[in-house]
Amino acid sequence: MNRTKRRRSRLEGGDPGFQIAPMIDVVFVIMLFFMVMAGAVKVERELNTKLPGTAETSGPTEFVDEVVIAISQAGEVTLNDESMDTPESKEMPQLRATLLRAKQSSDAAKSQLMVTVVSDPDSRYSRTVDVLDALATAQIENVSFTTSEEE
Repeated sequence: MNRTKRRRSRLEGGDPGFQIAPMIDVVFVIMLFFMVMAGAVKVERELNTKLPGTAETSGPTEFVDEVVIAISQAGEVTLNDESMDTPESKEMPQLRATLLRAKQSSDAAKSQLMVTVVSDPDSRYSRTVDVLDALATAQIENVSFTTSEEE
């Protein structure tokens, strides 16, 4: 009897060995976690960034770069609705530098740069000549003129 008692106590309180069922449960929980989190990952989209400098292309592009320069009655000059220089500035260094960069980018992309000068009917003629000087400095040849009229 002593022997059977010892055997029972060893079977009841002894080492159960390696249990595989709880390990499979843990693996399934981890796998479920990663499957759920995979749907929450955000896909990286293309960012619109401008890098410094110009890049050469092998062939001409199909789009035309168009720049609109507006001259107000007070002599303020804007390039694509961005204010350039002061109305008193005759040399217009900011406009000249911006037009030079636009011309370089256009040449590098092998595209045509077109400039439209929109002048107020009551603006000074000398201010239009200043803008034309800036265009000549940048060697921009495709220039069209129009006047702004209130509707």
